[in-house]
Amino acid sequence: MKLLILPLTVVLILLAGCSGNSRSESEIIWTVKRLAQDANEGIAIADFNGDGLPDIAAGRNWYPAPEYIPHPVRSFDDWNGYVESNGDFAYDVNKDGLMDIVSGSFLPTEVYWFENPGPDKLTLGHMFIKHYLTDTGYSRNEATMMHDIDGDGSPEWITNSYDVNNAMAVWSFSSEEREVKVRKGNQVVTEKKWMPTLKTHLIGESGNGHGMAFGDINGDGREDIMVGMGWYERPEGDPMSQLWIWHPHGGDNWHASVPSLVRDLNGDGINDVVWGKGHDFGLFWWEGLGIDDKGQPQWKEHLIDDSFSQPHALHWADIDGDGVDELITGKRFFAHNGGDPGGLELPEVYYYEWNKGTNTFERHTINDSGEVGIGLQIRTHDLDGDGDLDIALAGKSGTHLLFNQRR
Repeated sequence: MKLLILPLTVVLILLAGCSGNSRSESEIIWTVKRLAQDANEGIAIADFNGDGLPDIAAGRNWYPAPEYIPHPVRSFDDWNGYVESNGDFAYDVNKDGLMDIVSGSFLPTEVYWFENPGPDKLTLGHMFIKHYLTDTGYSRNEATMMHDIDGDGSPEWITNSYDVNNAMAVWSFSSEEREVKVRKGNQVVTEKKWMPTLKTHLIGESGNGHGMAFGDINGDGREDIMVGMGWYERPEGDPMSQLWIWHPHGGDNWHASVPSLVRDLNGDGINDVVWGKGHDFGLFWWEGLGIDDKGQPQWKEHLIDDSFSQPHALHWADIDGDGVDELITGKRFFAHNGGDPGGLELPEVYYYEWNKGTNTFERHTINDSGEVGIGLQIRTHDLDGDGDLDIALAGKSGTHLLFNQRR
């Protein structure tokens, strides 16, 4: 799974990134709870049983708070050192007030949702009920995301493909009438029912690649989509009813983080990009320099950290409670079954604090025990109710909760 992101017309390299990576008395202490040890790399946080507490869903299990003891939620196959799932998303698909799970996979093209059977059945150990959503027709999926593309307040389903020639599409949640089998007494009968589905909206007929981010790239006030081989410029009008403008970067394929992040870091009014080499060493921020006379964004590259490989997922969250988000990432463990540069090195997890005065990131250790790494998703939530954000991770080093002991 290979690649990166955006039109790289001019990149000036400036090694000016991560300052200070040693522990100090002010460092946050983290305690770790291991939930599982398997190859699952997706995770979600939601109140699944309706008790008001944040539960965890990760792969084959869900873990009710506060004890987080595993309960079976769904089943899927193992595949070539992975599992047939590349992300977990908590979402009330059928609008019944219960949080369901949506999940895709690397090679299979079908997307399924898993219906929450309700608190009473969850107490009895019932699994979530598997339902077909759609067949996207697109395989070789690096990761899946849910993001509100059209601004209607509801997220769309999006796949990022490491196949650079795959089309770019998003899918909106909808419903359609289907024939389904229903048990009535001792009989199973076929009835027509309105069932959730995903409706396809084509963004581009060809152009994809490992890496995805959402943000205004060209300063026109509209959110664009960046992928491994370039970026899609959002057109005026309805973004779901027309093709977007494709800007290939024309360079080598990158293996960028999914997600990568778009934000104006230095406050100059121009968006910057934070990304990592998902299958190599290197975590960077690209300083936005504006638009050239051809309408293409210009960037200056700054190194944040190159001491570990495979920063495959990035996440913003206010870890230290100062009202400013920190960058969270770490080493994905055993991606490509150890075949990447640094692929057999032990995992680690960090957060990076942005210094407005020096325009640099300062690294802080979350866990460097060699036992905790990242996977395809990083989630944050106040899991223990003490007023600060904790972290939930699932990867081949295991599924872990990291409790922030700042308070």
